[in-house]
Amino acid sequence: MADLNRPTENSSFLDDPKKMPEMLNVLTILTFVGCGIFTLTSLWGFASAQKSYDTLLEAQGKLDQLPAFARKFAGPEMLEVARKSVENRTPILLLTLISYALCVYGAIQMRQLKKVGFSIYTIGELLPIPVSIFFLGSAVYSGIGAMLGCLIYVIFVVLYATQMKYLK
Repeated sequence: MADLNRPTENSSFLDDPKKMPEMLNVLTILTFVGCGIFTLTSLWGFASAQKSYDTLLEAQGKLDQLPAFARKFAGPEMLEVARKSVENRTPILLLTLISYALCVYGAIQMRQLKKVGFSIYTIGELLPIPVSIFFLGSAVYSGIGAMLGCLIYVIFVVLYATQMKYLK
């Protein structure tokens, strides 16, 4: 049987579509999976915001029983963040979903080797940071989880930037 992938004598490099680099393929797949997971997480956070706030409010009376490191996660700053999360949950959810949609659309564009996809992806990746600060205050970034999330944003933007040479 003939090998259909082998170039023939009459074919040229113009006949072969440009192949997507392996790293770009992996990054876009991870983006699709991550956006899917975080979309579900955002929807869950929207639905359970009031319950989370109520639970944290109840825990305020027991703060003195918690170890010092745990008090930071249930203290007055986090209670204020939870209160603002409840009050602003609709705009936060909408802007978060827009952010994920931008990331997915940007990744699709980069899969098609279009340079504009990187800009769209980067906007989508960085949009949650000012949105969170605007609606929740800077205390939202005082925890290790938020810092780790920001680090992941930066790592992905840098990794995508290394693939810019393949985009047109």
